[in-house]
Amino acid sequence: MAEPAADERQTGGRQADGKPGGGRKSPGGRDRYLDILRSIALVRVVVYHLFGWAWLTVVFPSMGVMFALAGSLMARSLSRPAWGVIRGRVRRLLPPLWAFSVVALTLMFAGGWNPVKDPDHGGTWGVVDLINYVIPIGAPPFPWHIGSKSGLLEDTWAVQAAGPLWYLRAYLWFVVASPLLLWAFRRVPWATLLAPLALTAVVGTGLVTIPGETGNAVSDFAVFGGCWVLGFAHHEGVLAKVPRYVAVSCSALLMAFGLWWASGHPGSDGWDLNDIPLAQAAWSFGFVVILLQYSPSWQELPGRLARWDKLVTLSNNRAVTIYLWHNMLIMATVPIIDQAYNLPFMQSNRAVEVLDSSYMVWMFLLVWPLIGLAIVAFGWIEDIAAKRGPRLWPNGVRGRAASRGVRAGAHRGRG
Repeated sequence: MAEPAADERQTGGRQADGKPGGGRKSPGGRDRYLDILRSIALVRVVVYHLFGWAWLTVVFPSMGVMFALAGSLMARSLSRPAWGVIRGRVRRLLPPLWAFSVVALTLMFAGGWNPVKDPDHGGTWGVVDLINYVIPIGAPPFPWHIGSKSGLLEDTWAVQAAGPLWYLRAYLWFVVASPLLLWAFRRVPWATLLAPLALTAVVGTGLVTIPGETGNAVSDFAVFGGCWVLGFAHHEGVLAKVPRYVAVSCSALLMAFGLWWASGHPGSDGWDLNDIPLAQAAWSFGFVVILLQYSPSWQELPGRLARWDKLVTLSNNRAVTIYLWHNMLIMATVPIIDQAYNLPFMQSNRAVEVLDSSYMVWMFLLVWPLIGLAIVAFGWIEDIAAKRGPRLWPNGVRGRAASRGVRAGAHRGRG
Protein backbone atom coordinates (compact mmCIF):
# COMPACT_ATOMS: atom_id res chain seq x y z
CA MET A 1 0.00 0.00 0.00
CA ALA A 2 1.08 3.50 -0.25
CA GLU A 3 0.70 6.69 1.66
CA PRO A 4 -2.96 7.38 2.51
CA ALA A 5 -2.25 11.09 2.40
CA ALA A 6 -1.23 10.83 -1.21
CA ASP A 7 -3.09 13.98 -2.18
CA GLU A 8 -0.85 16.23 -0.10
CA ARG A 9 1.96 18.25 -1.57
CA GLN A 10 5.36 16.74 -1.09
CA THR A 11 8.80 18.08 -0.45
CA GLY A 12 12.18 16.83 -1.45
CA GLY A 13 15.77 17.25 -0.46
CA ARG A 14 16.82 18.95 -3.72
CA GLN A 15 15.67 21.92 -5.71
CA ALA A 16 14.31 21.64 -9.22
CA ASP A 17 17.82 21.92 -10.61
CA GLY A 18 18.95 18.98 -8.49
CA LYS A 19 21.02 21.04 -6.07
CA PRO A 20 20.63 20.72 -2.32
CA GLY A 21 17.58 22.61 -1.20
CA GLY A 22 17.52 22.07 2.51
CA GLY A 23 14.56 19.74 2.19
CA ARG A 24 12.18 22.30 0.69
CA LYS A 25 10.85 22.71 -2.80
CA SER A 26 9.10 25.67 -4.25
CA PRO A 27 5.35 25.79 -3.56
CA GLY A 28 2.77 25.01 -6.16
CA GLY A 29 2.54 21.28 -6.71
CA ARG A 30 3.36 17.69 -5.95
CA ASP A 31 6.76 16.10 -6.36
CA ARG A 32 6.10 13.94 -9.39
CA TYR A 33 9.32 11.97 -8.92
CA LEU A 34 7.98 10.65 -5.63
CA ASP A 35 4.60 10.06 -7.27
CA ILE A 36 6.10 7.90 -10.00
CA LEU A 37 8.09 5.90 -7.44
CA ARG A 38 4.86 5.16 -5.59
CA SER A 39 3.14 4.10 -8.82
CA ILE A 40 6.01 1.77 -9.73
CA ALA A 41 5.91 0.31 -6.23
CA LEU A 42 2.18 -0.43 -6.52
CA VAL A 43 2.54 -2.08 -9.92
CA ARG A 44 5.44 -4.17 -8.63
CA VAL A 45 3.36 -5.32 -5.65
CA VAL A 46 0.54 -6.46 -7.94
CA VAL A 47 2.91 -8.27 -10.31
CA TYR A 48 4.73 -9.94 -7.41
CA HIS A 49 1.51 -11.21 -5.84
CA LEU A 50 0.33 -12.47 -9.23
CA PHE A 51 3.43 -14.26 -10.48
CA GLY A 52 5.28 -14.82 -7.19
CA TRP A 53 8.67 -14.00 -8.74
CA ALA A 54 11.13 -13.80 -5.83
CA TRP A 55 13.64 -11.77 -7.85
CA LEU A 56 11.23 -8.82 -7.94
CA THR A 57 11.99 -8.18 -4.26
CA VAL A 58 15.58 -7.49 -5.33
CA VAL A 59 14.85 -5.56 -8.53
CA PHE A 60 12.54 -3.11 -6.75
CA PRO A 61 11.88 -3.36 -2.97
CA SER A 62 8.42 -1.83 -3.11
CA MET A 63 7.58 -1.91 0.57
CA GLY A 64 10.77 -0.11 1.58
CA VAL A 65 10.12 2.54 -1.06
CA MET A 66 6.51 3.06 0.05
CA PHE A 67 7.47 3.35 3.71
CA ALA A 68 10.15 5.90 2.82
CA LEU A 69 7.70 8.02 0.81
CA ALA A 70 5.17 7.83 3.64
CA GLY A 71 7.85 8.86 6.14
CA SER A 72 8.77 11.89 4.03
CA LEU A 73 5.15 13.05 3.93
CA MET A 74 4.76 12.41 7.64
CA ALA A 75 7.79 14.57 8.44
CA ARG A 76 6.31 17.36 6.35
CA SER A 77 2.97 17.10 8.11
CA LEU A 78 4.51 17.21 11.57
CA SER A 79 5.14 20.90 11.15
CA ARG A 80 1.59 20.99 12.54
CA PRO A 81 0.49 19.75 16.00
CA ALA A 82 1.26 16.03 16.25
CA TRP A 83 -2.09 14.87 17.58
CA GLY A 84 -3.98 16.48 14.71
CA VAL A 85 -1.61 14.92 12.17
CA ILE A 86 -1.97 11.44 13.67
CA ARG A 87 -5.73 11.78 13.82
CA GLY A 88 -5.84 12.90 10.19
CA ARG A 89 -3.67 9.99 9.03
CA VAL A 90 -5.79 7.47 10.92
CA ARG A 91 -8.98 9.03 9.56
CA ARG A 92 -7.70 8.66 6.00
CA LEU A 93 -6.75 5.05 6.57
CA LEU A 94 -9.75 3.56 8.36
CA PRO A 95 -12.80 4.08 6.07
CA PRO A 96 -11.16 2.32 3.08
CA LEU A 97 -10.18 -0.50 5.44
CA TRP A 98 -13.75 -0.74 6.76
CA ALA A 99 -15.15 -1.13 3.24
CA PHE A 100 -12.68 -3.91 2.52
CA SER A 101 -13.37 -5.58 5.86
CA VAL A 102 -17.13 -5.59 5.32
CA VAL A 103 -16.73 -7.42 2.01
CA ALA A 104 -14.03 -9.81 3.21
CA LEU A 105 -15.77 -10.75 6.47
CA THR A 106 -19.13 -11.17 4.72
CA LEU A 107 -17.54 -13.65 2.31
CA MET A 108 -15.79 -15.48 5.15
CA PHE A 109 -18.94 -15.77 7.25
CA ALA A 110 -20.96 -16.80 4.20
CA GLY A 111 -18.39 -19.50 3.59
CA GLY A 112 -19.08 -20.96 7.03
CA TRP A 113 -16.22 -19.51 9.05
CA ASN A 114 -16.91 -19.09 12.76
CA PRO A 115 -14.07 -17.38 14.66
CA VAL A 116 -15.33 -18.81 17.96
CA LYS A 117 -14.80 -22.35 16.65
CA ASP A 118 -11.55 -21.61 14.82
CA PRO A 119 -8.76 -23.41 16.72
CA ASP A 120 -6.06 -21.40 14.93
CA HIS A 121 -7.23 -18.15 16.50
CA GLY A 122 -7.89 -19.08 20.12
CA GLY A 123 -11.64 -19.61 20.02
CA THR A 124 -13.42 -16.74 21.75
CA TRP A 125 -10.26 -14.63 21.57
CA GLY A 126 -10.65 -14.74 17.79
CA VAL A 127 -13.82 -12.67 18.14
CA VAL A 128 -11.87 -10.04 20.06
CA ASP A 129 -9.23 -10.07 17.31
CA LEU A 130 -11.90 -9.03 14.81
CA ILE A 131 -11.31 -5.47 16.08
CA ASN A 132 -8.22 -5.50 13.86
CA TYR A 133 -10.53 -5.32 10.86
CA VAL A 134 -11.71 -2.01 12.29
CA ILE A 135 -8.48 -0.61 13.75
CA PRO A 136 -5.37 -2.46 12.49
CA ILE A 137 -3.36 -2.48 15.70
CA GLY A 138 -2.65 -6.21 15.40
CA ALA A 139 -3.15 -9.16 13.08
CA PRO A 140 -6.73 -9.82 11.94
CA PRO A 141 -8.00 -13.41 12.21
CA PHE A 142 -9.00 -15.40 9.15
CA PRO A 143 -9.52 -19.06 8.25
CA TRP A 144 -6.54 -20.83 6.73
CA HIS A 145 -8.90 -22.92 4.66
CA ILE A 146 -12.45 -22.08 3.69
CA GLY A 147 -14.77 -23.63 1.14
CA SER A 148 -13.46 -26.43 -1.06
CA LYS A 149 -10.59 -26.80 -3.48
CA SER A 150 -13.11 -27.37 -6.27
CA GLY A 151 -14.99 -24.12 -5.53
CA LEU A 152 -14.90 -20.87 -7.45
CA LEU A 153 -11.86 -19.77 -5.42
CA GLU A 154 -9.12 -21.91 -3.94
CA ASP A 155 -9.65 -22.71 -0.28
CA THR A 156 -6.82 -20.40 0.85
CA TRP A 157 -8.40 -17.27 -0.62
CA ALA A 158 -9.00 -15.70 2.83
CA VAL A 159 -5.29 -15.96 3.68
CA GLN A 160 -4.36 -14.23 0.45
CA ALA A 161 -7.07 -11.58 0.77
CA ALA A 162 -6.04 -10.64 4.31
CA GLY A 163 -2.32 -10.92 3.61
CA PRO A 164 -1.71 -7.27 2.64
CA LEU A 165 -3.22 -6.01 5.91
CA TRP A 166 0.14 -6.35 7.66
CA TYR A 167 1.19 -3.14 5.91
CA LEU A 168 -1.67 -1.19 7.48
CA ARG A 169 -0.64 -2.39 10.93
CA ALA A 170 2.97 -1.36 10.37
CA TYR A 171 1.92 1.95 8.83
CA LEU A 172 -0.36 2.77 11.75
CA TRP A 173 2.36 2.11 14.31
CA PHE A 174 4.86 4.19 12.32
CA VAL A 175 2.37 7.06 12.25
CA VAL A 176 1.83 6.87 16.01
CA ALA A 177 5.58 6.65 16.67
CA SER A 178 6.54 9.41 14.20
CA PRO A 179 6.47 12.41 16.58
CA LEU A 180 8.96 10.62 18.86
CA LEU A 181 11.01 9.31 15.94
CA LEU A 182 11.23 12.74 14.33
CA TRP A 183 12.17 14.32 17.67
CA ALA A 184 14.97 11.75 18.03
CA PHE A 185 16.06 12.16 14.41
CA ARG A 186 16.49 15.91 14.75
CA ARG A 187 18.72 15.42 17.78
CA VAL A 188 20.70 12.29 16.88
CA PRO A 189 19.99 11.74 13.17
CA TRP A 190 22.47 8.99 12.36
CA ALA A 191 21.74 6.96 15.47
CA THR A 192 18.00 7.16 14.77
CA LEU A 193 18.56 6.28 11.11
CA LEU A 194 20.67 3.20 11.81
CA ALA A 195 18.89 1.95 14.95
CA PRO A 196 16.26 -0.06 12.98
CA LEU A 197 19.02 -1.94 11.15
CA ALA A 198 20.60 -2.81 14.49
CA LEU A 199 17.22 -3.93 15.82
CA THR A 200 16.69 -6.09 12.73
CA ALA A 201 20.05 -7.75 13.36
CA VAL A 202 18.72 -8.74 16.78
CA VAL A 203 15.09 -9.74 16.13
CA GLY A 204 15.32 -10.62 12.44
CA THR A 205 18.11 -13.18 12.66
CA GLY A 206 16.90 -15.39 15.48
CA LEU A 207 19.34 -13.92 17.97
CA VAL A 208 16.30 -12.86 20.01
CA THR A 209 12.97 -14.51 19.26
CA ILE A 210 9.65 -12.83 20.00
CA PRO A 211 6.84 -15.33 19.46
CA GLY A 212 3.56 -14.88 17.64
CA GLU A 213 2.17 -11.81 15.92
CA THR A 214 3.96 -9.54 18.40
CA GLY A 215 7.22 -10.82 16.97
CA ASN A 216 6.00 -10.26 13.42
CA ALA A 217 4.96 -6.70 14.26
CA VAL A 218 8.31 -5.89 15.90
CA SER A 219 10.16 -7.44 12.96
CA ASP A 220 8.17 -5.39 10.42
CA PHE A 221 8.80 -2.23 12.45
CA ALA A 222 12.53 -2.96 12.55
CA VAL A 223 12.92 -4.05 8.92
CA PHE A 224 11.21 -1.00 7.45
CA GLY A 225 11.91 1.51 10.21
CA GLY A 226 15.13 2.59 8.51
CA CYS A 227 13.24 3.37 5.30
CA TRP A 228 10.62 5.35 7.21
CA VAL A 229 13.34 7.44 8.89
CA LEU A 230 15.06 7.84 5.51
CA GLY A 231 11.89 9.65 4.50
CA PHE A 232 12.55 12.04 7.39
CA ALA A 233 16.14 12.49 6.20
CA HIS A 234 14.95 13.25 2.69
CA HIS A 235 12.43 15.83 3.84
CA GLU A 236 14.81 17.46 6.31
CA GLY A 237 17.55 17.76 3.69
CA VAL A 238 19.98 15.55 5.60
CA LEU A 239 20.55 13.23 2.65
CA ALA A 240 21.22 16.18 0.37
CA LYS A 241 24.13 17.20 2.62
CA VAL A 242 25.88 13.85 2.17
CA PRO A 243 28.18 13.79 -0.89
CA ARG A 244 26.56 11.62 -3.48
CA TYR A 245 29.59 9.39 -3.99
CA VAL A 246 29.72 8.68 -0.26
CA ALA A 247 26.00 7.89 -0.04
CA VAL A 248 26.05 5.65 -3.12
CA SER A 249 29.24 3.84 -2.09
CA CYS A 250 28.00 3.13 1.43
CA SER A 251 24.62 2.05 0.09
CA ALA A 252 26.24 -0.32 -2.39
CA LEU A 253 28.24 -1.93 0.41
CA LEU A 254 25.13 -2.30 2.56
CA MET A 255 23.17 -3.78 -0.33
CA ALA A 256 26.02 -6.19 -1.07
CA PHE A 257 25.89 -7.28 2.56
CA GLY A 258 22.15 -7.84 2.21
CA LEU A 259 22.63 -10.09 -0.82
CA TRP A 260 25.47 -11.94 0.91
CA TRP A 261 23.27 -12.57 3.93
CA ALA A 262 20.41 -13.73 1.70
CA SER A 263 22.72 -16.18 -0.07
CA GLY A 264 23.49 -17.87 3.23
CA HIS A 265 20.00 -17.67 4.70
CA PRO A 266 17.53 -18.40 1.88
CA GLY A 267 13.86 -18.58 2.73
CA SER A 268 11.31 -21.10 1.56
CA ASP A 269 11.20 -19.32 -1.82
CA GLY A 270 14.94 -18.88 -2.17
CA TRP A 271 15.99 -15.28 -2.73
CA ASP A 272 12.65 -13.78 -1.77
CA LEU A 273 13.76 -10.97 0.56
CA ASN A 274 10.33 -10.94 2.22
CA ASP A 275 11.40 -14.13 4.00
CA ILE A 276 14.87 -12.85 5.00
CA PRO A 277 14.44 -9.84 7.36
CA LEU A 278 18.05 -8.68 7.64
CA ALA A 279 18.62 -8.94 3.90
CA GLN A 280 15.36 -7.09 3.26
CA ALA A 281 16.29 -4.32 5.68
CA ALA A 282 19.81 -3.85 4.30
CA TRP A 283 18.85 -4.05 0.61
CA SER A 284 15.79 -1.79 0.97
CA PHE A 285 17.71 0.80 3.00
CA GLY A 286 20.53 1.08 0.45
CA PHE A 287 18.13 1.04 -2.50
CA VAL A 288 16.04 3.86 -1.01
CA VAL A 289 19.12 5.98 -0.23
CA ILE A 290 20.16 5.82 -3.88
CA LEU A 291 16.65 6.63 -5.13
CA LEU A 292 16.40 9.64 -2.85
CA GLN A 293 19.97 10.81 -3.50
CA TYR A 294 19.19 11.03 -7.20
CA SER A 295 15.83 12.61 -6.44
CA PRO A 296 14.95 15.36 -8.92
CA SER A 297 12.11 17.65 -7.95
CA TRP A 298 9.62 17.27 -10.79
CA GLN A 299 6.46 19.32 -10.71
CA GLU A 300 5.59 17.68 -14.05
CA LEU A 301 6.72 14.38 -15.50
CA PRO A 302 9.45 15.05 -18.08
CA GLY A 303 9.76 13.81 -21.64
CA ARG A 304 8.28 10.42 -22.45
CA LEU A 305 7.24 9.91 -18.85
CA ALA A 306 4.56 12.55 -19.39
CA ARG A 307 2.43 10.02 -21.29
CA TRP A 308 1.94 8.18 -17.98
CA ASP A 309 0.82 11.29 -16.14
CA LYS A 310 -2.87 10.36 -15.82
CA LEU A 311 -2.16 6.85 -14.58
CA VAL A 312 0.45 8.11 -12.11
CA THR A 313 -2.02 10.65 -10.75
CA LEU A 314 -4.81 8.07 -10.55
CA SER A 315 -2.68 5.46 -8.77
CA ASN A 316 -1.44 7.99 -6.23
CA ASN A 317 -4.94 9.24 -5.49
CA ARG A 318 -6.18 5.65 -5.11
CA ALA A 319 -3.10 4.00 -3.58
CA VAL A 320 -4.95 2.63 -0.54
CA THR A 321 -7.76 1.19 -2.64
CA ILE A 322 -5.38 -0.49 -5.07
CA TYR A 323 -3.31 -1.98 -2.29
CA LEU A 324 -6.24 -3.25 -0.24
CA TRP A 325 -8.13 -4.90 -3.08
CA HIS A 326 -5.48 -6.13 -5.50
CA ASN A 327 -4.97 -9.59 -3.99
CA MET A 328 -8.68 -10.35 -3.92
CA LEU A 329 -8.99 -9.13 -7.50
CA ILE A 330 -6.11 -11.34 -8.62
CA MET A 331 -8.04 -14.32 -7.26
CA ALA A 332 -11.24 -13.08 -8.91
CA THR A 333 -9.60 -13.42 -12.32
CA VAL A 334 -9.56 -17.22 -11.95
CA PRO A 335 -13.31 -17.97 -12.05
CA ILE A 336 -13.72 -15.40 -14.83
CA ILE A 337 -11.05 -16.95 -17.04
CA ASP A 338 -12.31 -20.44 -16.24
CA GLN A 339 -15.54 -19.57 -18.01
CA ALA A 340 -13.57 -19.55 -21.25
CA TYR A 341 -13.22 -23.34 -21.07
CA ASN A 342 -16.99 -23.57 -21.65
CA LEU A 343 -16.94 -21.62 -24.91
CA PRO A 344 -17.78 -23.64 -28.07
CA PHE A 345 -14.42 -23.05 -29.73
CA MET A 346 -12.60 -24.26 -26.59
CA GLN A 347 -13.72 -27.89 -26.85
CA SER A 348 -10.51 -29.13 -28.50
CA ASN A 349 -7.40 -30.29 -26.65
CA ARG A 350 -5.30 -27.79 -28.58
CA ALA A 351 -7.43 -24.83 -27.47
CA VAL A 352 -7.32 -26.00 -23.86
CA GLU A 353 -3.53 -26.34 -24.02
CA VAL A 354 -3.18 -22.82 -25.39
CA LEU A 355 -5.30 -21.37 -22.62
CA ASP A 356 -3.50 -23.42 -19.97
CA SER A 357 -0.10 -22.22 -21.17
CA SER A 358 -1.19 -18.56 -21.28
CA TYR A 359 -3.34 -18.59 -18.13
CA MET A 360 -1.05 -16.32 -16.08
CA VAL A 361 -0.86 -13.83 -18.94
CA TRP A 362 -4.66 -13.63 -19.04
CA MET A 363 -4.72 -13.12 -15.27
CA PHE A 364 -2.26 -10.25 -15.67
CA LEU A 365 -4.31 -8.64 -18.42
CA LEU A 366 -7.61 -9.05 -16.58
CA VAL A 367 -6.57 -7.85 -13.13
CA TRP A 368 -6.03 -4.26 -14.28
CA PRO A 369 -9.60 -3.60 -15.49
CA LEU A 370 -10.81 -5.27 -12.29
CA ILE A 371 -8.64 -2.85 -10.31
CA GLY A 372 -10.21 -0.07 -12.35
CA LEU A 373 -13.67 -1.30 -11.33
CA ALA A 374 -12.57 -1.37 -7.67
CA ILE A 375 -11.36 2.22 -7.99
CA VAL A 376 -14.77 3.27 -9.26
CA ALA A 377 -16.67 1.18 -6.71
CA PHE A 378 -14.61 1.90 -3.59
CA GLY A 379 -12.03 4.57 -4.36
CA TRP A 380 -14.32 7.49 -3.56
CA ILE A 381 -14.20 6.38 0.08
CA GLU A 382 -10.64 7.72 0.17
CA ASP A 383 -12.01 11.14 -0.73
CA ILE A 384 -14.66 11.00 1.97
CA ALA A 385 -11.99 9.95 4.49
CA ALA A 386 -9.87 12.93 3.44
CA LYS A 387 -12.88 15.27 3.68
CA ARG A 388 -12.93 15.90 -0.05
CA GLY A 389 -15.74 15.65 -2.51
CA PRO A 390 -16.01 12.08 -3.87
CA ARG A 391 -14.47 11.45 -7.28
CA LEU A 392 -14.87 8.33 -9.41
CA TRP A 393 -11.72 8.60 -11.53
CA PRO A 394 -9.27 11.19 -10.11
CA ASN A 395 -6.60 11.17 -12.81
CA GLY A 396 -5.95 14.90 -12.55
CA VAL A 397 -7.53 15.96 -15.84
CA ARG A 398 -10.13 18.31 -14.35
CA GLY A 399 -7.68 19.66 -11.82
CA ARG A 400 -5.14 20.58 -14.48
CA ALA A 401 -7.84 22.11 -16.68
CA ALA A 402 -9.07 24.22 -13.76
CA SER A 403 -5.51 25.24 -12.96
CA ARG A 404 -4.91 26.35 -16.54
CA GLY A 405 -8.16 28.32 -16.42
CA VAL A 406 -7.08 30.11 -13.25
CA ARG A 407 -3.69 30.97 -14.75
CA ALA A 408 -5.32 32.22 -17.94
CA GLY A 409 -7.77 34.33 -15.95
CA ALA A 410 -4.94 35.80 -13.91
CA HIS A 411 -3.04 36.64 -17.10
CA ARG A 412 -6.07 38.36 -18.59
CA GLY A 413 -6.59 40.27 -15.34
CA ARG A 414 -3.07 41.66 -15.48
CA GLY A 415 -3.46 42.63 -19.14
